[in-house]
Amino acid sequence: MSTTEADFIELDDVEKVFDVRRRAGLLRRERRQVRAVDGIGFRVARGEMVGYIGPNGAGKSTTVKMLTGILTPSGGRLRVAGIDPSRERTRLARRIGVVFGQRTSLWWDLPLRDSYRLVHRLYRVPDARFRENLDRCVELLDLGDLLEVPVRQLSLGQRMRGDIAAALLHDPDVLYLDEPTIGLDVVSKAKVRAFLRDLNADRGTTVLLTTHDLGDIEQLCRRVMVIDHGRLVHDGTVEELYAAGAGERTLVVDLERELPPLEVAGARVVRVQGSRQWLAFPASASAAPLVAAVAAACPLVDLSVREPDIEAVIARMYAERRTP
Repeated sequence: MSTTEADFIELDDVEKVFDVRRRAGLLRRERRQVRAVDGIGFRVARGEMVGYIGPNGAGKSTTVKMLTGILTPSGGRLRVAGIDPSRERTRLARRIGVVFGQRTSLWWDLPLRDSYRLVHRLYRVPDARFRENLDRCVELLDLGDLLEVPVRQLSLGQRMRGDIAAALLHDPDVLYLDEPTIGLDVVSKAKVRAFLRDLNADRGTTVLLTTHDLGDIEQLCRRVMVIDHGRLVHDGTVEELYAAGAGERTLVVDLERELPPLEVAGARVVRVQGSRQWLAFPASASAAPLVAAVAAACPLVDLSVREPDIEAVIARMYAERRTP
Protein backbone atom coordinates (compact mmCIF):
# COMPACT_ATOMS: atom_id res chain seq x y z
CA MET A 1 0.00 0.00 0.00
CA SER A 2 1.41 3.37 -0.99
CA THR A 3 1.71 6.28 1.43
CA THR A 4 -1.13 8.07 -0.34
CA GLU A 5 -3.42 5.07 0.04
CA ALA A 6 -2.44 4.48 3.68
CA ASP A 7 -2.93 8.15 4.63
CA PHE A 8 -5.73 9.12 2.29
CA ILE A 9 -7.22 11.43 4.94
CA GLU A 10 -4.67 13.02 7.27
CA LEU A 11 -5.21 15.26 10.30
CA ASP A 12 -2.34 16.41 12.50
CA ASP A 13 -3.15 18.41 15.65
CA VAL A 14 -6.09 20.15 13.92
CA GLU A 15 -7.91 22.89 15.82
CA LYS A 16 -10.94 25.06 15.14
CA VAL A 17 -11.68 28.04 17.35
CA PHE A 18 -14.75 30.26 16.92
CA ASP A 19 -15.15 33.80 18.24
CA VAL A 20 -18.59 34.09 19.85
CA ARG A 21 -20.15 37.39 20.92
CA ARG A 22 -22.88 37.53 23.52
CA ARG A 23 -24.76 40.27 25.30
CA ALA A 24 -23.26 41.28 28.66
CA GLY A 25 -25.62 44.05 29.67
CA LEU A 26 -27.77 46.61 27.87
CA LEU A 27 -24.98 48.32 25.93
CA ARG A 28 -22.11 45.88 26.07
CA ARG A 29 -21.21 42.66 24.34
CA GLU A 30 -18.39 40.42 25.36
CA ARG A 31 -16.41 38.13 23.11
CA ARG A 32 -15.21 34.68 24.03
CA GLN A 33 -13.58 31.85 22.15
CA VAL A 34 -15.14 28.42 21.71
CA ARG A 35 -12.74 25.59 20.85
CA ALA A 36 -14.92 23.26 18.74
CA VAL A 37 -12.02 20.99 17.69
CA ASP A 38 -9.04 20.72 20.00
CA GLY A 39 -5.91 19.10 18.59
CA ILE A 40 -7.39 16.16 16.70
CA GLY A 41 -5.15 13.83 14.72
CA PHE A 42 -5.94 10.64 12.81
CA ARG A 43 -5.40 8.81 9.53
CA VAL A 44 -7.96 7.11 7.27
CA ALA A 45 -6.75 4.75 4.55
CA ARG A 46 -8.25 4.59 1.09
CA GLY A 47 -11.28 2.28 1.11
CA GLU A 48 -11.93 2.41 4.86
CA MET A 49 -15.43 2.91 6.24
CA VAL A 50 -15.07 4.72 9.56
CA GLY A 51 -17.63 5.82 12.13
CA TYR A 52 -17.07 9.23 13.73
CA ILE A 53 -19.38 9.66 16.69
CA GLY A 54 -19.97 11.79 19.75
CA PRO A 55 -22.64 13.88 21.52
CA ASN A 56 -24.12 17.08 20.13
CA GLY A 57 -21.52 19.85 20.14
CA ALA A 58 -18.59 17.42 20.29
CA GLY A 59 -17.06 18.73 17.04
CA LYS A 60 -18.15 16.10 14.50
CA SER A 61 -19.76 18.39 11.94
CA THR A 62 -17.01 20.98 12.38
CA THR A 63 -14.45 18.30 11.49
CA VAL A 64 -16.39 17.30 8.38
CA LYS A 65 -16.70 20.94 7.29
CA MET A 66 -12.93 21.37 7.58
CA LEU A 67 -12.40 18.16 5.59
CA THR A 68 -14.57 19.55 2.79
CA GLY A 69 -13.03 23.03 2.81
CA ILE A 70 -16.14 24.80 4.09
CA LEU A 71 -14.22 25.84 7.21
CA THR A 72 -10.54 26.70 7.56
CA PRO A 73 -8.68 25.13 10.51
CA SER A 74 -7.40 27.53 13.17
CA GLY A 75 -4.28 25.38 13.52
CA GLY A 76 -2.71 22.09 12.55
CA ARG A 77 -2.39 20.28 9.23
CA LEU A 78 -5.15 18.64 7.19
CA ARG A 79 -4.99 16.82 3.84
CA VAL A 80 -7.48 14.80 1.78
CA ALA A 81 -5.94 12.83 -1.10
CA GLY A 82 -2.91 15.09 -0.75
CA ILE A 83 -5.05 18.24 -1.13
CA ASP A 84 -5.40 21.06 1.41
CA PRO A 85 -9.22 21.44 1.49
CA SER A 86 -9.32 25.12 2.46
CA ARG A 87 -6.75 26.18 -0.17
CA GLU A 88 -7.93 24.00 -3.08
CA ARG A 89 -11.62 23.57 -2.43
CA THR A 90 -12.64 23.47 -6.11
CA ARG A 91 -10.06 20.81 -6.95
CA LEU A 92 -11.07 18.76 -3.93
CA ALA A 93 -14.79 18.99 -4.78
CA ARG A 94 -14.27 16.61 -7.70
CA ARG A 95 -12.83 14.00 -5.33
CA ILE A 96 -15.45 14.08 -2.58
CA GLY A 97 -19.18 13.59 -2.05
CA VAL A 98 -21.02 15.08 0.94
CA VAL A 99 -24.42 14.40 2.47
CA PHE A 100 -25.63 16.52 5.38
CA GLY A 101 -28.73 14.91 6.86
CA GLN A 102 -30.26 18.22 7.94
CA ARG A 103 -29.74 19.92 4.54
CA THR A 104 -30.24 18.99 0.92
CA SER A 105 -28.00 19.57 -2.08
CA LEU A 106 -30.94 19.02 -4.44
CA TRP A 107 -32.88 21.81 -6.17
CA TRP A 108 -36.05 22.24 -4.17
CA ASP A 109 -38.57 22.98 -6.94
CA LEU A 110 -37.12 20.71 -9.64
CA PRO A 111 -37.91 17.04 -10.22
CA LEU A 112 -35.25 14.70 -8.87
CA ARG A 113 -34.13 13.80 -12.40
CA ASP A 114 -33.42 17.47 -13.23
CA SER A 115 -31.29 17.83 -10.10
CA TYR A 116 -29.23 14.88 -11.30
CA ARG A 117 -28.85 16.44 -14.75
CA LEU A 118 -27.49 19.59 -13.14
CA VAL A 119 -24.97 17.51 -11.17
CA HIS A 120 -24.04 15.82 -14.48
CA ARG A 121 -23.18 19.17 -16.05
CA LEU A 122 -21.68 20.74 -12.94
CA TYR A 123 -19.09 17.97 -12.53
CA ARG A 124 -18.76 17.31 -16.27
CA VAL A 125 -19.32 13.60 -15.82
CA PRO A 126 -18.97 11.67 -19.11
CA ASP A 127 -22.42 10.77 -20.45
CA ALA A 128 -21.93 7.00 -20.38
CA ARG A 129 -20.50 7.06 -16.86
CA PHE A 130 -23.32 9.32 -15.65
CA ARG A 131 -25.99 6.96 -17.02
CA GLU A 132 -24.26 3.97 -15.46
CA ASN A 133 -23.97 5.63 -12.05
CA LEU A 134 -27.53 6.96 -12.15
CA ASP A 135 -29.00 3.59 -13.13
CA ARG A 136 -27.09 1.88 -10.32
CA CYS A 137 -28.22 4.41 -7.70
CA VAL A 138 -31.82 4.34 -8.91
CA GLU A 139 -31.93 0.56 -8.69
CA LEU A 140 -30.18 0.10 -5.35
CA LEU A 141 -31.79 3.07 -3.59
CA ASP A 142 -35.26 2.40 -5.07
CA LEU A 143 -35.62 5.81 -6.73
CA GLY A 144 -37.36 4.76 -9.94
CA ASP A 145 -40.81 6.13 -9.03
CA LEU A 146 -39.37 9.38 -7.65
CA LEU A 147 -37.37 10.75 -10.58
CA GLU A 148 -40.17 12.99 -11.88
CA VAL A 149 -41.27 14.17 -8.42
CA PRO A 150 -40.21 17.70 -7.29
CA VAL A 151 -37.80 17.51 -4.38
CA ARG A 152 -40.11 19.56 -2.14
CA GLN A 153 -42.74 16.79 -2.42
CA LEU A 154 -40.42 14.00 -1.29
CA SER A 155 -40.56 12.58 2.21
CA LEU A 156 -37.47 12.89 4.39
CA GLY A 157 -36.47 9.30 3.71
CA GLN A 158 -36.95 9.69 -0.05
CA ARG A 159 -34.98 12.94 -0.11
CA MET A 160 -32.15 11.40 1.88
CA ARG A 161 -31.82 8.56 -0.63
CA GLY A 162 -31.94 11.15 -3.41
CA ASP A 163 -29.15 13.17 -1.74
CA ILE A 164 -26.93 10.10 -1.39
CA ALA A 165 -27.36 9.34 -5.09
CA ALA A 166 -26.52 12.95 -6.03
CA ALA A 167 -23.32 12.80 -3.98
CA LEU A 168 -22.11 9.73 -5.90
CA LEU A 169 -22.86 10.56 -9.54
CA HIS A 170 -19.37 12.00 -10.14
CA ASP A 171 -17.52 8.95 -8.71
CA PRO A 172 -16.01 10.58 -5.59
CA ASP A 173 -13.07 8.91 -3.86
CA VAL A 174 -14.39 9.96 -0.45
CA LEU A 175 -17.96 10.14 0.84
CA TYR A 176 -18.76 12.15 3.97
CA LEU A 177 -22.08 11.27 5.54
CA ASP A 178 -23.38 13.49 8.33
CA GLU A 179 -26.46 11.83 9.90
CA PRO A 180 -27.50 10.04 6.67
CA THR A 181 -30.29 7.98 8.29
CA ILE A 182 -31.82 10.71 10.46
CA GLY A 183 -35.61 10.45 10.45
CA LEU A 184 -35.66 7.38 8.19
CA ASP A 185 -38.01 4.47 8.77
CA VAL A 186 -36.72 0.93 9.25
CA VAL A 187 -37.10 -0.03 5.58
CA SER A 188 -35.34 3.11 4.30
CA LYS A 189 -32.50 2.63 6.78
CA ALA A 190 -32.00 -0.93 5.61
CA LYS A 191 -31.83 0.20 1.97
CA VAL A 192 -29.31 2.95 2.71
CA ARG A 193 -27.10 0.67 4.81
CA ALA A 194 -27.12 -2.09 2.18
CA PHE A 195 -26.26 0.43 -0.53
CA LEU A 196 -23.33 1.85 1.44
CA ARG A 197 -21.95 -1.63 2.14
CA ASP A 198 -22.09 -2.46 -1.57
CA LEU A 199 -20.55 0.87 -2.54
CA ASN A 200 -17.61 0.38 -0.20
CA ALA A 201 -17.08 -3.25 -1.20
CA ASP A 202 -17.50 -2.84 -4.98
CA ARG A 203 -15.86 0.53 -5.60
CA GLY A 204 -13.56 0.98 -2.62
CA THR A 205 -15.10 4.35 -1.77
CA THR A 206 -13.71 5.77 1.47
CA VAL A 207 -16.57 6.61 3.84
CA LEU A 208 -16.54 8.79 6.97
CA LEU A 209 -19.85 8.44 8.77
CA THR A 210 -21.12 10.65 11.60
CA THR A 211 -24.37 9.57 13.18
CA HIS A 212 -26.42 9.37 16.35
CA ASP A 213 -27.92 6.08 15.13
CA LEU A 214 -25.38 3.67 16.52
CA GLY A 215 -26.97 0.85 14.55
CA ASP A 216 -25.32 2.47 11.49
CA ILE A 217 -21.92 2.11 13.14
CA GLU A 218 -22.44 -1.48 14.25
CA GLN A 219 -23.65 -2.61 10.83
CA LEU A 220 -21.31 -0.62 8.58
CA CYS A 221 -18.02 0.22 10.27
CA ARG A 222 -15.09 -1.90 11.41
CA ARG A 223 -13.44 1.15 12.94
CA VAL A 224 -15.01 3.82 15.14
CA MET A 225 -13.64 7.11 16.46
CA VAL A 226 -15.29 8.85 19.40
CA ILE A 227 -14.94 12.61 19.88
CA ASP A 228 -15.84 14.49 23.05
CA HIS A 229 -15.42 18.24 23.62
CA GLY A 230 -13.35 18.52 20.45
CA ARG A 231 -10.89 15.77 21.42
CA LEU A 232 -10.52 12.22 20.16
CA VAL A 233 -11.14 9.85 23.07
CA HIS A 234 -11.27 6.52 21.24
CA ASP A 235 -9.99 5.16 17.92
CA GLY A 236 -10.35 1.42 17.31
CA THR A 237 -12.77 -1.38 16.55
CA VAL A 238 -16.32 -1.54 17.90
CA GLU A 239 -15.18 -4.47 20.05
CA GLU A 240 -12.40 -2.33 21.53
CA LEU A 241 -14.96 0.39 22.20
CA TYR A 242 -17.04 -2.06 24.21
CA ALA A 243 -13.96 -3.04 26.20
CA ALA A 244 -12.93 0.60 26.74
CA GLY A 245 -16.40 1.38 28.06
CA ALA A 246 -16.02 -1.44 30.62
CA GLY A 247 -19.57 -2.58 29.95
CA GLU A 248 -21.11 -5.99 30.41
CA ARG A 249 -22.09 -8.71 28.02
CA THR A 250 -25.06 -10.98 28.62
CA LEU A 251 -25.25 -14.76 28.32
CA VAL A 252 -28.83 -15.83 27.62
CA VAL A 253 -29.45 -19.50 28.41
CA ASP A 254 -32.50 -21.66 27.77
CA LEU A 255 -32.66 -24.54 30.24
CA GLU A 256 -34.62 -27.80 29.99
CA ARG A 257 -36.79 -26.76 32.94
CA GLU A 258 -37.34 -23.84 35.28
CA LEU A 259 -34.64 -23.50 37.92
CA PRO A 260 -33.71 -20.98 40.63
CA PRO A 261 -31.21 -18.29 39.54
CA LEU A 262 -27.92 -19.94 38.63
CA GLU A 263 -24.86 -19.34 40.77
CA VAL A 264 -21.81 -19.21 38.51
CA ALA A 265 -18.45 -17.62 39.32
CA GLY A 266 -17.75 -14.43 37.33
CA ALA A 267 -21.38 -13.73 36.45
CA ARG A 268 -24.64 -12.65 38.02
CA VAL A 269 -28.21 -13.43 37.04
CA VAL A 270 -30.02 -10.23 36.09
CA ARG A 271 -33.28 -11.73 34.89
CA VAL A 272 -35.27 -14.99 35.01
CA GLN A 273 -38.27 -15.74 32.80
CA GLY A 274 -39.48 -19.33 32.95
CA SER A 275 -36.68 -21.60 31.83
CA ARG A 276 -34.67 -18.70 30.37
CA GLN A 277 -32.06 -16.84 32.40
CA TRP A 278 -29.89 -13.79 31.64
CA LEU A 279 -26.39 -13.73 33.15
CA ALA A 280 -24.28 -10.54 33.01
CA PHE A 281 -20.49 -10.77 32.91
CA PRO A 282 -17.64 -8.30 32.16
CA ALA A 283 -17.33 -7.34 28.48
CA SER A 284 -13.59 -7.92 28.64
CA ALA A 285 -14.00 -11.54 29.82
CA SER A 286 -14.29 -14.61 27.60
CA ALA A 287 -17.71 -16.25 27.47
CA ALA A 288 -16.26 -19.76 27.06
CA PRO A 289 -15.57 -20.53 30.77
CA LEU A 290 -19.00 -19.20 31.70
CA VAL A 291 -20.74 -21.35 29.08
CA ALA A 292 -18.79 -24.41 30.28
CA ALA A 293 -19.75 -23.74 33.91
CA VAL A 294 -23.45 -23.35 33.07
CA ALA A 295 -23.45 -26.50 30.92
CA ALA A 296 -21.81 -28.47 33.75
CA ALA A 297 -24.38 -27.24 36.26
CA CYS A 298 -27.57 -27.94 34.33
CA PRO A 299 -28.83 -29.26 30.97
CA LEU A 300 -28.91 -26.57 28.24
CA VAL A 301 -31.33 -26.30 25.30
CA ASP A 302 -29.91 -23.15 23.69
CA LEU A 303 -27.75 -20.13 24.45
CA SER A 304 -26.60 -16.82 22.96
CA VAL A 305 -24.22 -14.02 23.90
CA ARG A 306 -25.45 -10.45 23.59
CA GLU A 307 -23.02 -7.56 23.27
CA PRO A 308 -23.50 -4.47 25.46
CA ASP A 309 -25.59 -1.66 24.09
CA ILE A 310 -23.16 0.69 22.34
CA GLU A 311 -25.02 3.80 23.51
CA ALA A 312 -24.61 2.70 27.12
CA VAL A 313 -20.90 2.02 26.50
CA ILE A 314 -20.31 5.51 25.12
CA ALA A 315 -22.36 7.13 27.89
CA ARG A 316 -20.20 5.28 30.42
CA MET A 317 -17.03 6.49 28.69
CA TYR A 318 -18.22 10.10 28.90
CA ALA A 319 -19.23 9.72 32.55
CA GLU A 320 -15.84 8.26 33.50
CA ARG A 321 -13.97 11.04 31.66
CA ARG A 322 -15.94 13.75 33.48
CA THR A 323 -15.70 12.21 36.95
CA PRO A 324 -13.06 14.06 39.02
